[in-house]
Amino acid sequence: MDQPKVFISVGGTSTPQQEDFVKSIEDRLRSENLIPNTIGRNTFSSDSPLKSIKGLMDECSGILVIALERTYFESGIEKRGSANEITLQVTKFATPWNQIESAIAYAKNLPILIIVEEGVRAEGLLEKGNDWYVMTVKPSQSSLSTVEFNGVLASWKSKVEKLSAGKNDTAAEKKKVVPDELTIGDLVSNMKPAQLWGVLGAIIALMAAIFVIGQHFSAK
Repeated sequence: MDQPKVFISVGGTSTPQQEDFVKSIEDRLRSENLIPNTIGRNTFSSDSPLKSIKGLMDECSGILVIALERTYFESGIEKRGSANEITLQVTKFATPWNQIESAIAYAKNLPILIIVEEGVRAEGLLEKGNDWYVMTVKPSQSSLSTVEFNGVLASWKSKVEKLSAGKNDTAAEKKKVVPDELTIGDLVSNMKPAQLWGVLGAIIALMAAIFVIGQHFSAK
């Protein structure tokens, strides 16, 4: 079976602990016969970010979102100046690209699994209660060996493999050649160079034979 590609949504890591955590997830996915792909981390493109993301997701059969702390506030105010003003204390936010990439993946019907670092504000697509599973964990390797993580990963992987198999079947179906439905252009485009030269040689030989026969009969 082909190794399914999966899209990993994660921002640039800020601490050795975050980097070790992301590497541990990547290693775990590889051990599960999945290939992790992240724009700017192990996959690069000269296209614009959104175009690169969409193009890579077309090759993937699932997305795993790793929402780690990017921005930290000791204090702040939500809805400042309104009747619903709220004072915030020790607030952490993940990269907004987690939200963007999750939305694109959802629009493409990719299986989604979201891992949120403890303490990071889970809002928008990082909230629980959507059409995918959200795990809140400490960013450590031990978090990847719990019963919960193993079960959730197995369920998500099953969906990824099913989608990947469907893509492969569709690609194989498109490659099937039905002779009765082929045009001359299709026949030529599907020929290997040696086959094409063989056909051209046969045509030239046939035309030469017709010419010789014509000359023979015209001389009588």
